[in-house]
Amino acid sequence: MTALFAAIAGVLITSGILLTAVGGRRTDTPPRARTKRARGTRTQLVRSRRTRTLAACGIGLAVWAVSGWPVAGAVVTVTILGLPVLLGTGKAAARSIDRIEAVEEWTRRVADVLVAGTGLEQALVASLATCPDPIRPEVTALCARLSARWTPEQALRAFADDVDDAAADLVAAALVLAARRRGPGLARVLTSVADSVAEEVAVRRKVEAERAKPRATARAVTLITLGMVGVGALNGDYLAPYTTGLGQLVLAAIAAGFVACLAWMRALTLSAPEPRFLAGRPVPTGSLIGRWSR
Repeated sequence: MTALFAAIAGVLITSGILLTAVGGRRTDTPPRARTKRARGTRTQLVRSRRTRTLAACGIGLAVWAVSGWPVAGAVVTVTILGLPVLLGTGKAAARSIDRIEAVEEWTRRVADVLVAGTGLEQALVASLATCPDPIRPEVTALCARLSARWTPEQALRAFADDVDDAAADLVAAALVLAARRRGPGLARVLTSVADSVAEEVAVRRKVEAERAKPRATARAVTLITLGMVGVGALNGDYLAPYTTGLGQLVLAAIAAGFVACLAWMRALTLSAPEPRFLAGRPVPTGSLIGRWSR
C-alpha cells in the first residue's frame, strides 16, 4: 500500500511540474488575418497534441521510476495518449458529417445569390456573410484568394483541397466549369448538386448511427478493463507474478494484445474516405458541362 501511495504521489508531482511549465509558457500570439484562421487552428491542435504527448511521457517515466516496472510506464503513457482517441471517434465522424452538411447549405446559399443575377465571383464573396460555421475558415480563404486576384478556378481548387472531401469536389467542379463557360443555369445546377450532397449526408448519418453501437461497446469494454486493472493494482499478491522479468514480458504481451484489439475495433467503426476526383487534375467537362448548357 505504501508503494502505491508513493507511485500516486510521484505521478501527481510530475504532472504538476509539467502543467506548471506548460502554463508558464507565453501563449498569446498577435492577431492574424481571417484568411489564416484555419492554419492557426491546425497549429493549435498540433501544439495541444505535443503538450499531451510530453505530459504522457513524463507521467509514464514517473510511474516507471516509482514502481520499477517499465511496462507499467508504457501502459500509462499509451492509455493517456490513446484513450481520448478511442473515446472521440464518434465526435470526429460527427464533425466530418457536419462539415459536409455545411457545404450543402453553403451551396444552396450561393445558388440563391446567383438567382438574383449576381456574378459568380461576387456571389462567392457575398456567401461569406451567411456561411455555416463548420466551413467558414475555408470560405473565408476562398474569398481572400479571389480578392487577391487568383483566378476563380485556382481559388475553387484550393477551396476543395481545404475541405478535402469528395462532396466538396463535386460542388467545386460545378463552380469551376461555370467559371470556364460563364453560361446560364448555374443556380439550377448548384441546387441539384446540393440535393445530391444532402442525400449523401443522410446516408452517412444512418451509417454512423449503426456504428455507434460497436463504439459504445468498445468504450464500455475499455473502461471496465481499466477499472479492473486499477482494482487489481491495489492487491499486492495479484501483482506479485509480474514483478519478475518473465512476468513483465507476459504483461507486455497482454497489454499489446489488448491495445491491438481496441485499435482493430476502432478501425472497423471508421469510414474509409471517399476518393477525391478534383485533387491535382483538371476538372472533367464531359459529365457536368451539359447540365446547365441546356
